[in-house]
Amino acid sequence: MSIAMGDFQQFEQDFYQSGYYIDDQGQVAYDYGDGYDHNPEYEDDGIDVSMPGVFTPSTGQAFQPSKPAGTYLYTAGTDRSFEEEPPLLEELGINFEHIWQKTLTVLNPMMPADGSIMNETDLTGPILFCIALGATLLMAGKSHFGYVYGISAIGCMAMYTLLTMLSSLTVSYGCVASVLGYCLLPMVALSAFAVIFSLQGIIGTVLALLVIGWCSFSASKIFISTLAMEGQQLLVAYPCALLYGVFALLTVF
Repeated sequence: MSIAMGDFQQFEQDFYQSGYYIDDQGQVAYDYGDGYDHNPEYEDDGIDVSMPGVFTPSTGQAFQPSKPAGTYLYTAGTDRSFEEEPPLLEELGINFEHIWQKTLTVLNPMMPADGSIMNETDLTGPILFCIALGATLLMAGKSHFGYVYGISAIGCMAMYTLLTMLSSLTVSYGCVASVLGYCLLPMVALSAFAVIFSLQGIIGTVLALLVIGWCSFSASKIFISTLAMEGQQLLVAYPCALLYGVFALLTVF
């Protein structure tokens, strides 16, 4: 039996070669009171490492991270606050105040045109007026939507070429289309009048001539004020009269 116990002790010493003995357990102290190991290398240095949404036992509430001051006032990629952002319609190029001012300028040929507003490439009003002209022609039994858009496109290209050669300032195709489209408003009124009354007579011819002069005068006034073409209004009004004369023919006949 003593030989067997001696062999077991020798086996036990040979088995534990790592240097770990049961008597050494008291040398390492652990504190599990707060759930953390107080190793000097991992002492709290004052930095908050709490994760968003982590439950905090001391308060009984989930941790919610605070937003940096002023971050809710700004949008991505810009330095402007939401209060300084322009309206959505203005960002899309739709300004009802400018549309109304341009409409008043067309309706009142004697009203001076504001060159800064007229130089905008606003096509909202012209598109609406072209649709209104086609709709009133359709109400009179004339389906000319294709003619209206086709003549408008060709007329805008012709006027753009002419104004580029006459003006010393740079003119854009959108500006030309915008002005010619707004000045189409009196022609829309003539087409609406033709729905109820016939224009194939002396009265209709006189009204058509007056509307052509109205449209061409308003368009030439806006062009010379926008492009600084003083003294050339009649030269610009003539091709405008030819363009609006084609629309008058569609309206009368």
